[in-house]
Amino acid sequence: MSAIFDLRRTVASEHIDQLGHVNNVIYVQWMQDVATAHVDAIGLGLKEYLELNHAMVAIEHHVQYRKAAFEGEEIILRTWLDAIDSLYLSRQYVFYRPKDQSVLFVAKTKWACVEISTGRPKRMSPTFTQTYQPLAKEVNPIDFTVNYL
Repeated sequence: MSAIFDLRRTVASEHIDQLGHVNNVIYVQWMQDVATAHVDAIGLGLKEYLELNHAMVAIEHHVQYRKAAFEGEEIILRTWLDAIDSLYLSRQYVFYRPKDQSVLFVAKTKWACVEISTGRPKRMSPTFTQTYQPLAKEVNPIDFTVNYL
């Protein structure tokens, strides 16, 4: 499995705000959607979190909105991990519109490992540290000529 994960979305009417473009909150929801789909795909989804009694929770987001997206447009939500240590991992995102080859949105989230039963910080288990691997430095995650779907 690739360290880059893509998810396609088509902008629907419920994603549109009063100004006629995708609402900012939707981009954050899409960050969650693509991150969840990625961890499910690599085998560390909710079921595994509950079995291990620890999970990754978002503690910090940095987002940059670059261009508006509109109803009916196809968007590629791309994510990858770029750093990991025993308590934290960093996930990056790029949302891309193939129609005009535009980057619409970039973001980064810092995630912390917590024990589910207590909500307290917890060191990642070997299951986590072996599964969550940062993207190799030589891979260009902004190259959308490579299809990861």
